[in-house]
Amino acid sequence: MSEDEKGKRFLELIDQQNNIQWSIIMKLTLLVNSKWNSSQLQLEIESLIETHSKITKEINSLDENNGIL
Repeated sequence: MSEDEKGKRFLELIDQQNNIQWSIIMKLTLLVNSKWNSSQLQLEIESLIETHSKITKEINSLDENNGIL
C-alpha cells in the first residue's frame, strides 16, 4: 500500500471511529436513562466497542513498518 493510500485509509478509519464513538455515547446515554435496564442496548454497545477496537487495531497497523503516523 502506498503512502497516499495509507493516508486515505487512515482518514477513512478515523471518520468511522469518530462515528462509532458518537454512537457509543448515544447508546450509553439511552442506557443510563433506562436505569441500566436494557439488555438490547447493552448488546449494541458491546458490538460497537468491538468494532471500535478493530478499527483502532487497523489504524495502529498502518504505522507498524513505515512510521507514517
